Amino acid sequence: MLLATIPEPFSATVALLALVGFFAGLVDAIAGGGGLLTLPSLLASGLPPELALGTNKGQSVWGSGAALRSFWQRGLVDKTRAQWLFPAGFVGALCGVEMVLHLDKTLLRPVVLGLLLVAAGSIAVYRPPAAGSAPRPPLARAKSWALVIALSVGFYDGFFGPGTGTFLIVLMVALLRDDLLQATANAKVVNFASNLASVLWFAHAGMVLWHIALPMAVGQLVGGTLGARIAVKEGQLLVRRVTLGVAAALVLKLSLDLLV
Repeated sequence: MLLATIPEPFSATVALLALVGFFAGLVDAIAGGGGLLTLPSLLASGLPPELALGTNKGQSVWGSGAALRSFWQRGLVDKTRAQWLFPAGFVGALCGVEMVLHLDKTLLRPVVLGLLLVAAGSIAVYRPPAAGSAPRPPLARAKSWALVIALSVGFYDGFFGPGTGTFLIVLMVALLRDDLLQATANAKVVNFASNLASVLWFAHAGMVLWHIALPMAVGQLVGGTLGARIAVKEGQLLVRRVTLGVAAALVLKLSLDLLV
């Protein structure tokens, strides 16, 4: 019965999911929140929640990697901070995935739907303070905040994921006083680390459907590379507009889904 719900290779459903992957990579590179497009799409295609979560990581790691590469080449990533962010995000995500693997599968769908709504709603209503409105924290405090952000959001990404990039941007602006473009670039370090840890663990558990994840990954690669270039060119105003626009639309969609 389970196999009957899984899209076949080379099907129209897989092609549409690859297109979703492109738009998700584009949006995620600019403002985060790409998982708010991909995970509902994977669930709507008929995948059970545990396979949807694993397959989502199998495709999203490529988009976050492409975006990180683009920002890194343009010198926008804080390389010193990246030495703290990457391992902390990796470890946090491993802990999150481990929790998913031990969660009662009958509880996973309502948990996933509830977290989707909370993630989209939080992104839509929260307004981060303007960068520069307060001085940057001292190096020691900045390092502590960076580790807390990477561990906690990395855990969330491993356990669930959608909205991770946007949460990282918001926290880095609020606590580390980055401007939006710097926060977007630095967030990709944690996002890639947590995606990499998650996909390795999910794949080991046999929860990644590669015939779906790889076509979506192609879309993610193209979208992530293009989105990073657009973010650099257009700047912070575009980042904010895309963040709030995607979040607001998804809050409406998820709210309707819960009512029907």
